Amino acid sequence: MALKLYNTLYRKKQIFKPIKKTVGIYTCGPTVYFFSHIGNLRSYIFSDILNRVLEFNNFKTKQIINVTDVGHLTSDADQGEDKIEKAAKKEKKSTQQIANYYLNNFKQDLKKLNIKEPNIWAKATEHIKEQIELIKILEKKGFTYKTKDGIYFNTSKIKNYGELAKLDIKGLQAGKRIELKEKKNITDFSLWKFSEKPGIRQQEWNSPWGIGFPGWHIECSAMALKYLGDKIDIHTGGIDHIPTHHTNEIAQNQAATGKKVVNFWMHGAFLLSNGKKASKSTGGLFTLSELECNPLSFRYLTFLTHYRKSLNFSLKSLEKANNAYSKLKNIIQELKDDKKINKKYLNEFKNAINNDLDMPKALSILWNLIRDKKAQGKVRTIKEMEKVFALDLFNKKEISIPKNIKELTEKRKIARKNKNYKESDKLRDKIKKLGYIIEDTKKGQKIKKI
Repeated sequence: MALKLYNTLYRKKQIFKPIKKTVGIYTCGPTVYFFSHIGNLRSYIFSDILNRVLEFNNFKTKQIINVTDVGHLTSDADQGEDKIEKAAKKEKKSTQQIANYYLNNFKQDLKKLNIKEPNIWAKATEHIKEQIELIKILEKKGFTYKTKDGIYFNTSKIKNYGELAKLDIKGLQAGKRIELKEKKNITDFSLWKFSEKPGIRQQEWNSPWGIGFPGWHIECSAMALKYLGDKIDIHTGGIDHIPTHHTNEIAQNQAATGKKVVNFWMHGAFLLSNGKKASKSTGGLFTLSELECNPLSFRYLTFLTHYRKSLNFSLKSLEKANNAYSKLKNIIQELKDDKKINKKYLNEFKNAINNDLDMPKALSILWNLIRDKKAQGKVRTIKEMEKVFALDLFNKKEISIPKNIKELTEKRKIARKNKNYKESDKLRDKIKKLGYIIEDTKKGQKIKKI
């Protein structure tokens, strides 16, 4: 089956054909002013699966992930404080310290989730020159205008502005005139913001228009064009990027190059808590380190829902996923290698992942293979599947045991040490009822999933 991917721009699946031998992927990265929560991380698991599926289909890939370390204001409407500057004031650190600390934390989370690092990490602050040059091109072509607070992009100059988000431009209301300020259209956005009082901000640069800093959207266009050229295979991000950020990227790209730059726009859906987008009010904004389980149990959990569907997260659903993942690993590690490949199951798996990264289907095929008593070639077939799953299924050191089982096991250890064998047997039976068995070996207690 040919690889089919859902293109947000056209709202349908399309057969993927690369522009060149190496597939260019641009992934919208983190704004490094605070810890990433699991909703953010789900988006990067999705882009990782995309990368792995492309490689599974024998494509070479080149992925760029940008790092927003300047210019992302607290409001997408070009208002409010710069998130990095605000965090620096709050924590009494330099903007560089803030950005480096939270970027390093983000990279650690990616490593824990077996998410491959990109070929290039592109920091906004290291590409100011490229952003200024791109704004100059837009200015020369007549797409910009100047206001008291910056240089803006005139969206009315783009005929199909808002096509990605299917925006009803005429239906948008500016509200009070003061909200529009000097903007010509409500959808216009900043390319370069002037410093209100030069010297107060930690991050500001000279430009042909005055001292200031780049807008949020221009960084992605500038860096994508620099590293991947004016024909890019795939651009990924969360669905929250569709109405503003990615819509504005398309406008900038089209205005600067005169053509469509990105072939496929792909977006991951929200992580929900209590049926609503995870937030401070609804809950669910856990960081990876706050989850009391193997991080790969969360990766496993995301495979139970298609990347384009909202994932309703709860600690209970995570616990179930953790138990299923532990059971899966225990079963696989007991398998014997017959040095064969099961083409039937491997073809089913490839058809699933090639159908717009259908990981729920792929996971069910893995379980079907394991449960099939007559199936041959289990070990080597699963190893092929692991190139996409990346769940460390053959890594014995990574089996995750639930916290309550560990506590009961420790109590049993103490009971045996005190020669209280009646209590020891009682705890063993309790652990067994919870789905685990304990083997007493010379090296100590060994826990296994039933």
